[in-house]
Amino acid sequence: MVVLNRIYTRTGDNGTTALGTGERRPKFDLRIDAYGTVDETNSVIGLARLHTAAAEPLVDAMLGRIQNDLFDLGADLCTPDTGKPLDYEPLRIIPAQVERIEREIDLLNEELKPLRSFVLPGGSAAAAYLHQARTVSRRAERLMVELASRPEEKVGDAALRYVNRLSDFLFVASRYVNRRGEGDVLWVPGATR
Repeated sequence: MVVLNRIYTRTGDNGTTALGTGERRPKFDLRIDAYGTVDETNSVIGLARLHTAAAEPLVDAMLGRIQNDLFDLGADLCTPDTGKPLDYEPLRIIPAQVERIEREIDLLNEELKPLRSFVLPGGSAAAAYLHQARTVSRRAERLMVELASRPEEKVGDAALRYVNRLSDFLFVASRYVNRRGEGDVLWVPGATR
């Protein structure tokens, strides 16, 4: 259980922050950047939920679960697997979370017509925020993949699959909240030449 009785600790005043293992790293460290960008994704999803709570309860419930998953993902990334024993069992993204998000993508996608063009971010406010969350999640994914490519760093396979599916979910959800795709703003190649 997390207990936050003091918000500032002053321990980061020197430009470092602590991982879940207790190790301190510079705040610009790639691992910190990765889970910070996961947190940024979560914040944008919170903005989207301002527009889905009443209008799209099915999508809103899915987004609520995803926000919780993103805290799990942040905890996973914050506690690197160093091979050394810890005093606790670290929280990890598990395959069941990936499978759930895949089922939810499929459920929403069933009501959408196939695309004949790329979709421009926009339409409704909810869709615009979901597109923004999608692009931020793609940045988180790029950072996680770069982190995983380093021999001294480990990122779980389920975590990488989850963040990859997340951007797919956010894309499908953006179309779903855009009147089931009818409100999508389609790209017209060369239209402004």
